[in-house]
Amino acid sequence: MAIGSALLTDHYELTMVQAALASGVAQRNAVFEVFARSLPPGRRYGVVAGLGRLVDLVEGFRFTPEDLDYLGRFLDAPTCEWLAGYRFTGRIDAYREGELYFTGSPVLTVEASFAEAVVLETLVLSVLNHDSAVASAAARMDVAAGDRTLIEMGGRRTDEWAAVHAARAAWIAGFDATSNLEAGRSYGIPTAGTVSHAFILAHDDEVAAFEAQVVGLGPTSTLLVDTYDTDDAISRAVDVAGTELGAIRIDSGDLLEATARARELLDELGATGTKIVLSGDLDEHALQRLAACPADAYGVGTSVVTGSGHPTAGFVYKLVAVDGRPVEKRSTGKATTGCRKHAVRVVRDGVAVAELLRPSPFSPAEGRALQVEVMAGGEVRHRPTLFEVRAHHLAARAELPPDALSLDDGPPALAAVLQ
Repeated sequence: MAIGSALLTDHYELTMVQAALASGVAQRNAVFEVFARSLPPGRRYGVVAGLGRLVDLVEGFRFTPEDLDYLGRFLDAPTCEWLAGYRFTGRIDAYREGELYFTGSPVLTVEASFAEAVVLETLVLSVLNHDSAVASAAARMDVAAGDRTLIEMGGRRTDEWAAVHAARAAWIAGFDATSNLEAGRSYGIPTAGTVSHAFILAHDDEVAAFEAQVVGLGPTSTLLVDTYDTDDAISRAVDVAGTELGAIRIDSGDLLEATARARELLDELGATGTKIVLSGDLDEHALQRLAACPADAYGVGTSVVTGSGHPTAGFVYKLVAVDGRPVEKRSTGKATTGCRKHAVRVVRDGVAVAELLRPSPFSPAEGRALQVEVMAGGEVRHRPTLFEVRAHHLAARAELPPDALSLDDGPPALAAVLQ
């Protein structure tokens, strides 16, 4: 299956198009909004991620002859003909990638004909839900890590392409590097890596493994010291690499105790500049507990690529207006508020105090506009670099009040209030 195929969608998106073409609804002007009805329990904020990927996918969204041959099994000829000519010609406004969002924030607005817009639902949600879940978890980890280096190492814990996208989202939210080489090549993210236990075990003994690594990679590489006895391994590592040893990595045991002991041993052996890298099922809460230990860097895998227990942002894609008329769903627990919404963040003395929504645009004096024009007439109007996205995220996060950065359970830092 080709990556980016228009068939990476749900069956009912296209059967809806067929019925809408028959009824005439397909050509009505429609406005869809993406928002989250709630944040994960205890979370104070979310981070929008995936917009840059989504723009590229929408711009290139096409149904190939092979796609249409398959779809012809259950769609009629007029629908297949319409799909053959599909090009998105509408408008998309969205929160900048890296921006913070809260319950009800209209993070993305699609305005187009009903048929053009409804076809994109699954694509939009799959990208934004995955990448925003990763970025939201990664931001909390970055806060917990403080000024220590964070390396994303989750490639083997998720789908192979989800791993690439997760590395991108984690870097946006503050991680310093990734172990994923495709993410490095595709997005220019710095890459880093250490060594596996298999490398140590493949040699006759630990010293032979250390010697081989130092010969191959130099004394400033990172030696893995917890395959057998950590204390003994640290002494052997310094014997082999000298006091110029770049770093050691500890991947198991009581990391708080092991790090303190490792620092003590390294200093006694004269390797005062050798850094300590920790890994092993770390999440934001573990990083917070390790704040007092003398670690220099962390490698985080499973928790970051799976959203640290919340693998989706919970975004939904809902119709809010048709031909300029607000429409809303009144289902219990799943109600929507009709009308296209504009949003601003109110910041006073550098601190975000409110997020306001209303049907009409705000003036610059009323707050920082949160949505930007991303596509108009099907043409891309907003394509920042990944470095600009990362900088925007860090600036937006810096606006939060201090208690919003706490990992303790609490209410969202702001509420999106419709005026």
